[in-house]
Amino acid sequence: MISRAGLVSQLRPRPEILLLDEEELAQARVGIVMSDSIDERALQTLRSLRSRGVPALVLVVTQVDDAGLVAAVEGGVAGLVRRSEASADRLVGVVCAAAAGDGSVPPDLLGRLLQQVGALQRNVLGPRGLSFSGLADREIEVLRLVAEGLDTAEIAAKLSYSQRTIKNVLHDVTSRLHLRNRSHAVAYALRNGLI
Repeated sequence: MISRAGLVSQLRPRPEILLLDEEELAQARVGIVMSDSIDERALQTLRSLRSRGVPALVLVVTQVDDAGLVAAVEGGVAGLVRRSEASADRLVGVVCAAAAGDGSVPPDLLGRLLQQVGALQRNVLGPRGLSFSGLADREIEVLRLVAEGLDTAEIAAKLSYSQRTIKNVLHDVTSRLHLRNRSHAVAYALRNGLI
């Protein structure tokens, strides 16, 4: 089991890693948090680092349950390493991946996380007509038809809605996502793979 001192001793000699003190936090590209479990104290530390401007977070933890895993992801964790697997090479790989904007989670935990995401979509978002994109199915359908070149009247007729409803849908999407107009909304949907 790796300790805080062990973590520092493994990372200090590595040329890819520059360890910073608390006073240098503003310069940090990755913050590392060690904990026995993903409890409220660990989550508070993650939130604190995030609010202080640390762009990427890595969690080194002894025990991980499903609820803790989701809470860590919600807290902004980009990389997770079990303490029992925290070799110098593994730590450096996860820290470098986090610094590059990539995520790194042990494969079995990734599988559990994906199952939870799927269950959330099926059981919570789907029944309410929502998706992870933040757009409802109706909003996505309207944007798809706008992308096909249909005007408001044609979209309303095709979907059996009033023109006012179509205008409201487009207004809601552009306002909520801070988009300038229909074209910008279509571009957003295309870039994010929604249509």
